[in-house]
Amino acid sequence: MKAEKELRVCEKGHRFYKISDCKSCPTCDKENKPESGFLSKLSSPARNALVHGGIDTLQKLSKYTEKEILKIHGIGPASLPIMRSSLEEKGLSFKYSEIV
Repeated sequence: MKAEKELRVCEKGHRFYKISDCKSCPTCDKENKPESGFLSKLSSPARNALVHGGIDTLQKLSKYTEKEILKIHGIGPASLPIMRSSLEEKGLSFKYSEIV
């Protein structure tokens, strides 16, 4: 059974259709996409998830393990190599996760 697309209107009045509960407006996402930095390399869902979680710099990203980042709704495994290489370019890495 296929879900029905629902018409939504964002705060700025943009009209768009969504199947999921995600409230992000595709038009606003395009308008707000950074032109540079690691966030500009990520998909809109991944970028929105990080920003909503207060992770807007590589320094903040480096305080999390890859496993913790993957638990955030909107972040998928395809985003990890982009984040990993962006961290490495600045001499940073994801937080090390000890297996106990």
